[in-house]
Amino acid sequence: MALGLRNAGFSPTWAVDCFADACETYRRMIGSHVICQKVEQVDFKSLPSVHGLAFGFPCNDFSVVGEKRGTNGYFGGLYKQAVRALNEVRPDWFIAENVPGLLTSGGNLIMEEFSKSGNGYQVAVHLFKFEEYGVPQRRWRVIGVGIRADWDTVFRPPAPTHAVPVSSAQALAGVEQVQANNELPKHSRRVIELLKAIPPGGNCWHESVPEELRLKVPNVRLSLIYRRLHPDQPAYTIVGSGGGGTHTYHFMHPRALTNRERARLQTFPDNFVFYGSLQSVRKQIGMAVPPLGAQRIGEALIRTLQRETYPSLAPSVGVFGPSVRKPVQLELTYTER
Repeated sequence: MALGLRNAGFSPTWAVDCFADACETYRRMIGSHVICQKVEQVDFKSLPSVHGLAFGFPCNDFSVVGEKRGTNGYFGGLYKQAVRALNEVRPDWFIAENVPGLLTSGGNLIMEEFSKSGNGYQVAVHLFKFEEYGVPQRRWRVIGVGIRADWDTVFRPPAPTHAVPVSSAQALAGVEQVQANNELPKHSRRVIELLKAIPPGGNCWHESVPEELRLKVPNVRLSLIYRRLHPDQPAYTIVGSGGGGTHTYHFMHPRALTNRERARLQTFPDNFVFYGSLQSVRKQIGMAVPPLGAQRIGEALIRTLQRETYPSLAPSVGVFGPSVRKPVQLELTYTER
């Protein structure tokens, strides 16, 4: 998110994360101002003053493919640290990011709590479909953008920029020429034969898969298991963890994607190098906000703060804060793709 906001025109001043490899990547690629520490241990009042905060509070307990503990889980409860940061830093604006599952796991209450923090905020909450903004990936995320209530202005999500999404084939063109983070994965002969039997866009449950190659897992039909990309469509959601079958698979070659290919689908530039083991790099890429998506939001926020008009939408979930209508509950037919 910091990379995308920097591209939009903001200047990152400090960052916090407890994932050592992600901190090293940030330090080398964005700036030395990263604090590698658990957020609960950070004294925000001791840090340089900033105008805004951008954070992706952990989504593990809100994801529809997780245990759905919501705010009762350790990760879900960490949104309280965002509340503490807002109260201690008292920024003029903030950007909060999470998965769509937040909307059915106490998301309204969380956004209301954000709106009452710090100096008080009007928080516009919108379900962003990042493939509509040039990200070659069907990645849906709930974004809340808060602006100080006494500024009497409300963020409006930018209108989509891409009526036709960028396809996987377009995004991955020429990627084999990039050196960094582009190690080819290794698979067993059985996995290679399985992937050869799956057509582009299909998964291991496809009717074309021979019986002897089918997975013998009862009551499991997750769509992303050994699912291959389709060259003419955006990728499905790139995830940061998971065992066999969850690594995202190439539409042409019978293999999982390289980390550089994942980074392309997340819109990281080729000169952005990730540090750590293969699994660590996969996690860093999959857990990130697509930089291009963050940039589009940042650009719209700048125009909002400057009181400019721009092509925009009404926030799909609603606006939280003083003197605003009661937010609506968005009806979702979403499944984690």
